Amino acid sequence: MAKFLADVTVVVHILALLLIGLGGFVAWRWPKLIFVHLFAAAWGVLVNVTPVPCPLTALENYFRHQEGLGDLPGGFNAYYLYGTVFPQSWLPAIGIIAIVVVAYSYVGVYHRWRHRHDEETHVRPVHLG
Repeated sequence: MAKFLADVTVVVHILALLLIGLGGFVAWRWPKLIFVHLFAAAWGVLVNVTPVPCPLTALENYFRHQEGLGDLPGGFNAYYLYGTVFPQSWLPAIGIIAIVVVAYSYVGVYHRWRHRHDEETHVRPVHLG
């Protein structure tokens, strides 16, 4: 059971990373989601630039310990992403690209919010018949 729960934690962790990176685009459709995305993005920055541990990594480590395994070597990103999905040497470029993508998504959220706000102030004529 612990292995299954560890695997579920990995999937949730990947979904959280996708939310951090792409949540701004999802907010183009559902604008109120931007607040969830902002929290997730802030949390992602916090756990990557400070010694604050990620609770999802801690949870996966807990389930790994239940299976007799040790902690993830180097943490979630180092274990699952670096050298597997992309080389660690690409990390600076990927960080810059991620910042640009998130900023672009925020510009889109603002633009859509502004456009929606403009539409609400204009009264459209109703044609009957």
